[in-house]
Amino acid sequence: MNKINFTVSEQDRLDKFIFNSCQEEYEFSRSYIQKLINDDLVLVNGEVKPARFKIKAGDLVEVIIPEAQSSEILPENIDIEIVYQDNDIIVVNKPNDMVVHPAIGNYSQTLVNALMYHIKDLSTIGGVNRPGIVHRLDKQTTGLLVVAKNDKAHKKLTEMLKDKEIHKEYLGIVHGIILENEGIIDAPIGRHPGDRKKMAVTEKNSKYAKTNFKVLERFESHTLVSCVIETGRTHQIRVHFNFIKHPIYGDQVYGHLSDKKSEYGQYLHAWKLSFLHPITGEKMFFEIDPPEWFNDKINMLRKSS
Repeated sequence: MNKINFTVSEQDRLDKFIFNSCQEEYEFSRSYIQKLINDDLVLVNGEVKPARFKIKAGDLVEVIIPEAQSSEILPENIDIEIVYQDNDIIVVNKPNDMVVHPAIGNYSQTLVNALMYHIKDLSTIGGVNRPGIVHRLDKQTTGLLVVAKNDKAHKKLTEMLKDKEIHKEYLGIVHGIILENEGIIDAPIGRHPGDRKKMAVTEKNSKYAKTNFKVLERFESHTLVSCVIETGRTHQIRVHFNFIKHPIYGDQVYGHLSDKKSEYGQYLHAWKLSFLHPITGEKMFFEIDPPEWFNDKINMLRKSS
């Protein structure tokens, strides 16, 4: 079983606090949290409490997450593009419309299912549901992602990620014309106060988030940007560009109403990844072009400008 510990910063209801606190990392449903509480897997200062219990600042909340049965996560023969592989790490080019790892109610057709089929050994630190997974990309974000094949590499990569020693750069098409050639979006991100399925720039129950961007090309009514994130909050780039009124083109959650008709979702691609190899210390650099449909859109925007 995995355990997650939280220190309460302000008064809240227990079930609401857990829902908000666990969303970024685990995306638990309210019903699943209710089940954890009913099964006595949530403790407040070491004691079992009901879902509506009022917690206060300074309280210690412990959430015990039972491991999924290994039989639930099965290898699946799904094609994936392996950009690089050695004894310790794998770098993959994640396709569009693929979830990185299984979660509650979604145990198939993920990158993990595919990795388990193609790769014999993956690190175990992430547990049964997340073998090898060091960081994630949204379901409809494509591009480079590093995976650990053993626990030693996983631990080191996690430390490097925390210390901002893994450089990730994204390409994105945004609505509107960004006049500045480059900029910084420095705004905290937390759960949206009116829609719990979304994230937003907010001061309440939020975490520090910073995105750097450069304009690569301007079209008639869109802009191609390159983004480097200094933090890794859920939906960070999508939320930040929505915040500055230039949402990612095709984003069905944070974009324009017309984006809900997008065939591919948001036009966001992790195109560059660099870091020191977690075991050998060798400098590693990877670059991958966006998918064909992404490049087709860029060419279309150029022709119409």
